[in-house]
Amino acid sequence: MSTLTYPEVGATRLGPLPDGYHHLHHRNRIGHGRADFEAAGAAVTEFRMHRVAGARVVASTRRAEPGAAVRVALGAGPFRFTAPCRVIWTEYAAQRIGFGYGTLTRHPECGEESFVVDLADDGTVSFTVMAFSRPARWYARLAGPLVPVAQLWYARRLGSTLRRIVTEARQKRN
Repeated sequence: MSTLTYPEVGATRLGPLPDGYHHLHHRNRIGHGRADFEAAGAAVTEFRMHRVAGARVVASTRRAEPGAAVRVALGAGPFRFTAPCRVIWTEYAAQRIGFGYGTLTRHPECGEESFVVDLADDGTVSFTVMAFSRPARWYARLAGPLVPVAQLWYARRLGSTLRRIVTEARQKRN
């Protein structure tokens, strides 16, 4: 089993994010009500959101659970980057569903990322991506300031993808 590449394990669960890393915090409103919350939570924790957004995901479990191995691949051909991770924490609560995974050896970055769906008291359903990372491989260091831009782009893509998944689920219910 590969080892985690950073010591601040679990910091994306509730924060604060550790110093010495690039921080990402992106939040989207994606729906309203319990049914939207449950549809979003399932899409996130079953890795469907990532797959629909264009990532190739291979996971050792059907849905996120602590200890699960997850490999996320983005790009095409010689520009495909594979990111081996391990699920660090999960939450399946009445108003919060999500998980965080941490980087393993051979991941281009070093750090942790979480994907969380929240149901507010007023019924608003939000999706948050939170991460801390720094380059771990030569090509990530070479990419320099482009990496945080790409991470924000991907977080936004995940948010819009999840909103679309929730909207389609709502249409099927009606």
